[in-house]
Amino acid sequence: MGEMPSQLRKQALDKDLKKISALETVGHEGGLRLLPLGFSLIFLVLVWLLATNQVLPGSGAGLVVAAAVIGGYMALNIGANDVANNMAPAVGARALTMTGALVVAAIFEAAGALIAGADVVETISRGIINPAAVSGNATFVALMMAALLGAALWLNLATWIGAPVSTTHSIVGGVLGAGITAAGFDVANWPVMGAIAASWVISPLLGGLIAAGFLAVLNALILQADDRIAAAQRWVPLIVGVTASAFTVYLVQKGLSKVWHPGTGTLLFLSVAILLGGAQLARMAIARRAPLLDNSEKAVGTLFMVPLIVAAALLSFAHGANDVANAIGPLAAIAAAVGGEAGAKVAVPSWIMLIGAIGISVGLALFGPRLIRVVGEKITKLNPVRAFCVALSAAITVLVASALGLPVSSTHIAVGAVFGVGLAREYHVSRGGHIRRALRLRGVDGPAPAAAPEPVLYPVPEETLRKVAKRRLVRRSHLLTIVAAWVITVPLTALISAALFLAMRSFVAGI
Repeated sequence: MGEMPSQLRKQALDKDLKKISALETVGHEGGLRLLPLGFSLIFLVLVWLLATNQVLPGSGAGLVVAAAVIGGYMALNIGANDVANNMAPAVGARALTMTGALVVAAIFEAAGALIAGADVVETISRGIINPAAVSGNATFVALMMAALLGAALWLNLATWIGAPVSTTHSIVGGVLGAGITAAGFDVANWPVMGAIAASWVISPLLGGLIAAGFLAVLNALILQADDRIAAAQRWVPLIVGVTASAFTVYLVQKGLSKVWHPGTGTLLFLSVAILLGGAQLARMAIARRAPLLDNSEKAVGTLFMVPLIVAAALLSFAHGANDVANAIGPLAAIAAAVGGEAGAKVAVPSWIMLIGAIGISVGLALFGPRLIRVVGEKITKLNPVRAFCVALSAAITVLVASALGLPVSSTHIAVGAVFGVGLAREYHVSRGGHIRRALRLRGVDGPAPAAAPEPVLYPVPEETLRKVAKRRLVRRSHLLTIVAAWVITVPLTALISAALFLAMRSFVAGI
């Protein structure tokens, strides 16, 4: 009996130690969650120090510094939300690890922004409002600061809820809301707004249809062939060549458009040369790998991994070159307005370009994994072939839409392409083709044995086929969340920016 108190004390001590251990675990996890926030604050402090060092002292210098911090915050959110669309398919298909994707995207986003970013950007995002209708530089500065902060806040919220949205639409909504509040409804360019509204439908539909079409072609030519290796040797080099050519045109027109303007003949010659060269390199690479592959879809799919990674990198480069303007454009406009020049176009100082380029990369590294997982893993299951279709669709759709003069969003295209390949898989499975093929009597997943002139099918119960037909390979909940976020992006950022403008107007009145 004398040992009982000692045993009870030991049990009590063990319970206390477990509680302490649990608290330490919670504290550690909480600290890890706060770590990205801490690094973000450090980045914004560095932006503040850089702007303070670059902006000449005088009237309005404090506003430019404040706008630089807001621009850095916007760049962080662009990296966190928008960049994920380029890398998500490669991560979802296991072609890149999360760390590898973050490194590749950060390098190519920053390179695109610094090498091919806008030396001159439109001060009013894509002609959304008429700057001449805005009275006074003070009002203009307050308008742009409110638009920039409103767009950044919405992107932050969208990232938190796991919804990939268009950064361009966000800044457009911000400029529209603050502009109308500043100068009335007549200040807005309503035909442009109508085109943006049309892109909500056009972009995802085009992206989804083209991606599904590519997947159907690859299924028919390669993945459903009896001898997949031979089919891959025949068709993959051509597909890689066409892809390389398409991405060359995409990169020139969308990634290098601000630093290089080749003629039609030069572009045509370059695209044909890249097509032939890419096809020949792919043919040699596949010839070396073919003897090592078995005749399965998974093995043949590995042939698309390298083209997928290259496509993701090029998409990131083009994105950095184009969408960095959504962060630095309003900031450059504010700097020019404080200097007394609120024109339609302004030069972008190198220190502002640096804020945008580094901010996008830092935002991607700190917060990008959340959206990468949503787009690459949670909407539908991707493999290298499906992910390749998504990446190729993103480039082709932008080129086709540009040629036709259709307004599109790269974010909506990429997400629409993911849904497109997922729904195409559902259609294929609902027809029973997948399960019937899986139930063929084969020694291996390859051609039918020579003794059997025709593939033999196990009898498939009708109930099994009904269950297969009802399989859902795309998560509808994500579809509804994302579509809702797309629809409310412009009106919500407009409302947020309008409220911010009213709060900021008196603050900047003294410039």
